[in-house]
Amino acid sequence: QVQLVESGGGSVQAGGSLRLSCAASGKTYSSYCMGWFRQAPGKEREGVAAIYTGSGATYYADSVKGRFTISQDNGKNTLYLQMNNVKPEDTAMYYCAANLGNCYHVVIITATGTSWQNFDYWGQGTQVTVSS
Repeated sequence: QVQLVESGGGSVQAGGSLRLSCAASGKTYSSYCMGWFRQAPGKEREGVAAIYTGSGATYYADSVKGRFTISQDNGKNTLYLQMNNVKPEDTAMYYCAANLGNCYHVVIITATGTSWQNFDYWGQGTQVTVSS
């Protein structure tokens, strides 16, 4: 079992920055695919970014490439999402998630796009609101 607790959400103006954190506890000694997802009101949940703790390989949704950066601090068992140049469409509840094993099992990249599969463990979420 892995427990995940997000923090760092809040309100920010368009063009600003925000950093989300996710503290992991439990069976964190294994290698996981750690990810950030988001869900806006009335919309489906979507994958934002992921990182494989074993190699540091990263994956991003097209909508956040060049603006968001996912990173990890293995010593602190903490995952981060640095959000720069945020836009009103980034407003959503952001969730931290973990899946045992490499990211290529749950982040499926094809010629037509990226498919984000369900992860095993989820946090409670942190709200991000971007005003124009």
